[in-house]
Amino acid sequence: MDDFSSISLFSLAMLVGCYVAGTIPLAVNFSEERLKLITVLGAGLLCGTALAVIIPEGVHALYEEILEGGHHSHGQVGVPEVSDPKVEAEVVGGKHEHSHEQLHACIGVSLVLGFVFMLLVDQIGSSHVHNTDADGVALGAAASTSQTSVQLIVFVAIMLHKAPAAFGLVSFLMHAGLERNRIRKHLLVFALAAPVLSMLTFLGLSQSSKEALSDVNATGVAMLFSAGTFLYVATVHVLPEVGGGGHSHAPAGGNGGKGLSKVEVGALVLGCLIPLVLSVGHQH
Repeated sequence: MDDFSSISLFSLAMLVGCYVAGTIPLAVNFSEERLKLITVLGAGLLCGTALAVIIPEGVHALYEEILEGGHHSHGQVGVPEVSDPKVEAEVVGGKHEHSHEQLHACIGVSLVLGFVFMLLVDQIGSSHVHNTDADGVALGAAASTSQTSVQLIVFVAIMLHKAPAAFGLVSFLMHAGLERNRIRKHLLVFALAAPVLSMLTFLGLSQSSKEALSDVNATGVAMLFSAGTFLYVATVHVLPEVGGGGHSHAPAGGNGGKGLSKVEVGALVLGCLIPLVLSVGHQH
């Protein structure tokens, strides 16, 4: 019940925060440079969250059953001992080796599939709403770990990414000449996408589905999958877009909107380091 209430609160906060951020251009003329700085910070936070929080937590979730199984096997009471310890060690060792190999493959496959999924969504979907879906997977998977610190870090990363995205979407629609009522409808759909998917992911990773996926920990797979989507959004979409497309012929470090300024690089590094600092001392 705690997990469900926390994911509900985070989803509601994400919906309200994203919608409010999107309504700002309708009321205030915001500096383009400040929006760019916030977007760069959000990209850094996405990378830092994927590398320092989501991937380690996903890997830990995958290995959790093996680690717990090892502890239980050494501390069980009332279980008859095998006559030959060498045979037992070989059997247990063989099982662990097989499990380790499967999990190693699962880690890479999950990360790559998340990256490829966002690549396909980016190519097939609209260029203005392509980054909407995967954020909810990350939050839903994080909620299923029952660890508030992980949920909070993922939530902050998503909000710092989605707030400028909603802002930019509304700005583009205003420039396109859409009526304000239609703009609000588009904004509502954009704001609803991640919270709805986070709830669906959380419910999909319930105890019954974990039992059905007995060979692989579904929470770990979902978190690693979402880490791949975070890395795609940050490195392939946000940073090249903010940095002028990445194919400019202007000299590096120029101020004409090509590349990142020193302040923006600082914001990017800060965004990468914040999740790392928040995760220091975090216990699984």
